[in-house]
Amino acid sequence: MYHLTDDKNQELKERLYQLRLEHRDMDELIQRLYEEAYVDQIQASRLKRRKLQIKDAITRLESQLIPDLNA
Repeated sequence: MYHLTDDKNQELKERLYQLRLEHRDMDELIQRLYEEAYVDQIQASRLKRRKLQIKDAITRLESQLIPDLNA
């Protein structure tokens, strides 16, 4: 059974908040990129890949913050 300390829990929440901001910013950046006349497909692909990595990190942190249901 794994319990997070209050400090560790707060650290995870702060990191989660920062990742969500970064994810939103990445989404806006990708959207602006596609509004341009010429879209650099390599850059768009890299941004999308980074956005997916951020989303995966968000999912991992969210799962760490969910209390153990077997407790």
